[in-house]
Amino acid sequence: MSPETLILGAMCVPLVGALLIGLTGRMHANLREAVTLTTAGLLIFCVWSLLPTVYQGGRPGLQLAEVLPGINIAFKVEPLGMMFAALASGLWLVNSIYSIGYMRGNNEKNQTRFYVMFAVSLAATMGIAFSANLFTLFLFYEALTLSTYPLVSHKGDKATVKSARVYLGILISASIGLLLPAIIWTYSVAGTGDFTVGGILQGHVEGPAVGLLLGLFVFGAAKAAVMPVHRWLPAAMVAPTPVSALLHAVAVVKAGVFTITKVIVYVFGIDFLFSEPSSGWLFYAAAFTIVAASLVALRQQNLKKLLAYSTVAQLSYVVMASAILKPLAEVGAAIHMLAHAFGKITLFFAAGAIYTASKKTELAQLRGIGRRMPFTMTAFTIGALSMIGVPPTAGFVSKWYILAGAFQADNYVALATIIVSTALNAAYFLPIIYLAWFEKDNTPPGKEHGEAPFAAVLALTVTAALTIAFFLYSAPAYELESQLVRGQP
Repeated sequence: MSPETLILGAMCVPLVGALLIGLTGRMHANLREAVTLTTAGLLIFCVWSLLPTVYQGGRPGLQLAEVLPGINIAFKVEPLGMMFAALASGLWLVNSIYSIGYMRGNNEKNQTRFYVMFAVSLAATMGIAFSANLFTLFLFYEALTLSTYPLVSHKGDKATVKSARVYLGILISASIGLLLPAIIWTYSVAGTGDFTVGGILQGHVEGPAVGLLLGLFVFGAAKAAVMPVHRWLPAAMVAPTPVSALLHAVAVVKAGVFTITKVIVYVFGIDFLFSEPSSGWLFYAAAFTIVAASLVALRQQNLKKLLAYSTVAQLSYVVMASAILKPLAEVGAAIHMLAHAFGKITLFFAAGAIYTASKKTELAQLRGIGRRMPFTMTAFTIGALSMIGVPPTAGFVSKWYILAGAFQADNYVALATIIVSTALNAAYFLPIIYLAWFEKDNTPPGKEHGEAPFAAVLALTVTAALTIAFFLYSAPAYELESQLVRGQP
């Protein structure tokens, strides 16, 4: 199968799957879920079959249409997009397995619509990952926002719909009001929006305009949740846990930091941004977000809200690493997308399993729960240690590269930010681990419980294992992402 066919398949397979899920959902739940898992497997085949070509230096592409002169809907597979697509497609399969246990265990309504929109959102994610230019990226970025709205508002009650509107309102306003003008500005001065090694803006914009244009991109890509455009993310916690996992680990937030990283590398260019003092504000904005969001997380008593603010902080690790503008830091930014995905999806899976088995949502309710749910809390412990950056977990690997990049740049503010945020991560995750394993069980008589349904436990066990496996086998990811900066000083 040719690379062009695989690219097209990566976007068409989820859409065809969504149609079939909708049709089979009217017949039988087991058939619907079999179609979901089959679709996820086919998507993995299409995406992962592209890996050997990209590893060998190939950059396969596909142009679908010319919308306006010089403005195309086109796709091109490069290392950063390849990693994002491989991550999203692989975790969709695991998330689908988890969803079966969660949705059935909680007797959720509208399950067919849930699986349909999940598939559509993955098609949009593939479009973002493989976009060859800013116009294509914007189209699929908006499609991802719209396709995830029904997932966030899934429960349908008044409070949920209100929070879902906050989610939609912030993301759409930012992308239309900031990201789109940035894209139009880029096309008007550079004559192109194609993602190009070394960037396309040098010689076309300079001085304070560089910082302004960068700001439009960063805050326009609000899915990255850089403060102050972060409030959509805690608001989206009203969604079912599999959706939270999609938002925080698989697609939505990764689309935001992916967009920022791709714009820095392929639109501005690392060397050009490094030479422009007006771009320096981004580093400090990201560092502030890391510390501020960690402090807010420290005050949370609801488990999902704590994880939400933890995500805001962890996302800005990627942004800060990108803004250090040194090769090892750029590699660290890309690798942190993977490390954060494995750890955070494990944490959300564990939170959902706890809710499914016991309906517990507050930290104080978790006393002794490790004895009742040993598999779930072991996975939670691994995910939490990864967020802190403790070996042997994935989080240690990405922090290693980010720290190496900070030393490469003699950036002591970045070093201090990572040290402080690591201490804050430990301050809000370690007490939960202690409560779960070392405090006396406070479950009331008659409400005893065990583990969540098998499918949910299987999924969180797999992601916890991936979190450790990445520590041991991160070399392929480094080899792939080092192509981003090969030849950079």
